[in-house]
Amino acid sequence: MSQAALRIADLRQRLHDLGAKPCHEDRLLRGWSQVRSLDVKGSPAATFFPAAMRAALPAILAELEGLARLHGEYPADDEVARLLVELNDGQMVESVLLPRGGLCISTQVGCAVGCVFCMSGRDGLIRQLGSAEIVAQVVLARKRRAVGKVVFMGMGEPAHNLDNVLEAIEVLGMQGNIPHKNLVLSTVGDLRVFDRLPQETVKPALALSLHSTDDALRATLLPHAPQTPVAELMERCETYARATGYPTQYQWTLIEGVNDSDEELMRLVELLTGKYAIMNFIPFNDVAGLPYRRPSTERMARMVGTLKQNGIVTQLRDSAGQEVEGACGQLRARHATAGQTVTRMEKRGKVLLQGS
Repeated sequence: MSQAALRIADLRQRLHDLGAKPCHEDRLLRGWSQVRSLDVKGSPAATFFPAAMRAALPAILAELEGLARLHGEYPADDEVARLLVELNDGQMVESVLLPRGGLCISTQVGCAVGCVFCMSGRDGLIRQLGSAEIVAQVVLARKRRAVGKVVFMGMGEPAHNLDNVLEAIEVLGMQGNIPHKNLVLSTVGDLRVFDRLPQETVKPALALSLHSTDDALRATLLPHAPQTPVAELMERCETYARATGYPTQYQWTLIEGVNDSDEELMRLVELLTGKYAIMNFIPFNDVAGLPYRRPSTERMARMVGTLKQNGIVTQLRDSAGQEVEGACGQLRARHATAGQTVTRMEKRGKVLLQGS
């Protein structure tokens, strides 16, 4: 089987064929996803697992180890670093170590949505990540430090790879020891997300890449996102938030003269008042070749203050890792352009980290 497309379901079937029972599958997935010993309550792996599985274990662990390798690390400060991750087939994706044990991971190589302010989709979608590759990013990060929260906001649109993403979320929530509320799936508003998530054993928190309350403007900013009216998307988010008890996180990249108007602000107040929601404003940071700028500090403060005055939980989140020009997809793009190992770039500007 191709390691590049390895899914957790493939791994489970392989273990089953080796005589493994659910308890053996569970132990392997726990040990791998938590970077812990495979020994069980004093019983060594050498006696716990079936003989055929024990014989195959070194090859299986080597295969899992090869799913994601660190190609480069670009620290911003003591808590934040962007990781350029090489997959088994040589493709690159990016993960970000975040404060307080957070990790942002990728679900695709490239992206088909084509957000005009984002680098991830400049070359379109290259391929999907298998669920094991998605979990492997968490394993790689946990070898560096503790991870207690995983957000699916890196390269790619999770809804376009939903089976693999949900399979990874189940492993991280059931075997990976990550609280379900600390698994956050981001989407541009694909309706399949709202159909599938309520049916899952592990129900993650939801984040919606909003960026505008105006349907026409949002379609311009997110050209290949579903053309579902904003009001309908937010009602669907609210229904899910109330059902799970997790507030919806709304993501909004602030771009001067584009989506920072008083009209947008008033519509946000109208749409979010009374909602179980958190608004995350992310100031745009310069990316070479893109014509956008972040609003003034005063303008951003007014937008945050207005929402707070109306009882809406609001945060202004600056981009992590901006000193290394680490916009989502930018490290990968530089590597592809250079055709060699990415080196640290001159600190000449701040860039956007959010990938959707």
